[in-house]
Amino acid sequence: MWFKNIYIYRFTKPFELSAEQLEQALDEKPFVPCGNQERSQLGWSAPLALDNAPLVHVCGNFWMISLKKQERLLPASVVNEQVTIKAEALEAEQHRKVSRKEKTELKELVTQELLPRSFTRTVNHYAYLCPTKGYLVINTSSAKLADEYTSFLRQTIGSLPVRVPALKQSPNVLMSRWLTLEAAPGLGFEVQSETELVSRGEEKGSIKYKGLEFDTDFIQQNLNNGMEVSKLSLSWRESVSFVLGADFTVKRIKFGDLVQEKLDDIEADDKASKFDAGFSIMSLEFDQMIPDLLEALGGEDKSALISD
Repeated sequence: MWFKNIYIYRFTKPFELSAEQLEQALDEKPFVPCGNQERSQLGWSAPLALDNAPLVHVCGNFWMISLKKQERLLPASVVNEQVTIKAEALEAEQHRKVSRKEKTELKELVTQELLPRSFTRTVNHYAYLCPTKGYLVINTSSAKLADEYTSFLRQTIGSLPVRVPALKQSPNVLMSRWLTLEAAPGLGFEVQSETELVSRGEEKGSIKYKGLEFDTDFIQQNLNNGMEVSKLSLSWRESVSFVLGADFTVKRIKFGDLVQEKLDDIEADDKASKFDAGFSIMSLEFDQMIPDLLEALGGEDKSALISD
């Protein structure tokens, strides 16, 4: 349940549904396994895998939801192999070359035959909302999945006015200043030992540091030559470490000993209590870290947000 990567979205206007109303909406689109001819299925499931568990797991101001996705695994190479076999058999039987249109039709036929026998992969994707602070946090490193998640939630509840937080300054510029020691991020953030520089020209190149001491002169030279910082590892208040992307993605999150100590201090005997404890601690850490991160990156432009 501990989030390893996060996409952060800001509500552009207040989230108006109550937890009960959200529960009812999610219940209208529950997860249903793939049918024989369906390649994938999306639907809502309970974050806590217990009988009769709610679809919206409420812990204080934080509401966790879980989108379950099932996909049929049918590799293109398997389909193409069967198409080739059938096409060759048809050519031998009818003494003619199979047309491109016929191969397309054979591909559709093979797919229909193989789909019911294919394996499926099912994954739960977690997210939580904080209506009081106006943000949505999705546990993923994939922009495609984050978009799929928000799109399905929008379909479910009818409207989802969210966007990635608008920053007043470019993360690339600020991370470059932190990396070359021109400035410090402050607010409890410290630069760690991993970064990636990428070129901005047509010829894409990159330089990666990991576990090495930064050569600030060399880095500055490359920045002067048109490269920019795309990733930078940071730690925050000795509680959380992560890799920050120039697109404001937060990846490879690790929680420190201080967070583990908080969890150890809570007496939780059953699965539900342990889930609550972990969710509460994690969301409270993020609840403090996210505003600090926005501030360290020059602040959030809230001019387009509706507060009432």
